[in-house]
Amino acid sequence: MNRSKVFLRVNRVDAVLCAQAREVTVSDLHEAAVPRGRGGLMSSRMRPIQKGARIAGPAVTAFCAPGDNLMMHRALYLAQPGDVLVVVCDAETSGAQWGDMAARYALRKGLAGVVVQGCVRDTDTVESLGCAVWATHILSVHPDKHGHGLVNAPVVCDGVLVNPGDLIVADGDGVICVPRAEASTTVQAALTRMRKEEDMAKAVERGEAVWDLGGSAASYATMDIEETDAAFDDL
Repeated sequence: MNRSKVFLRVNRVDAVLCAQAREVTVSDLHEAAVPRGRGGLMSSRMRPIQKGARIAGPAVTAFCAPGDNLMMHRALYLAQPGDVLVVVCDAETSGAQWGDMAARYALRKGLAGVVVQGCVRDTDTVESLGCAVWATHILSVHPDKHGHGLVNAPVVCDGVLVNPGDLIVADGDGVICVPRAEASTTVQAALTRMRKEEDMAKAVERGEAVWDLGGSAASYATMDIEETDAAFDDL
């Protein structure tokens, strides 16, 4: 890429939906995303730097050249409070996309968090600052700042298409992207699922079996399964 493109505006998912999405888990949203075949979930490579962090917010995006984080810094500069910065590096381990100075600035600006397909560094400091970051790699490799790329354009982050303004939710289980047009339906379905599981948890506390509550018993009853009242090595 020998020319950059930067979009200064983002059509963001509704702030009320983002607040509701913070109440549910990535697992709830994944299960609720039936219309997309439960898509939008990034892979197990995408891990949190800070334990216990949970975020939800509209995506602002950056696509960076190998070994370079200039476009990340431009996207960070343009980001607004509550945004989730989604960064994709063309060569993941070629240059750190995120570090302690970026984390300090992001917190000062009020960003919800950062998702990086690529390297982050200064992770002890980033964690102690309380900056919520998910990344595919940790590596203290030097980044340049003169590469072309994209800001606030569609990117594919860890195999998932992310459009600027889409809903990004992340917690200890990973990261999911919900398209802006589907966010309301998906979040409401996830909230319904969450309440159902809260009721199920109360039933378990009363002594009921997960086997009966979760549908396993009903499914098992329809299958051709032979049960034998003996130990396997007694036969």
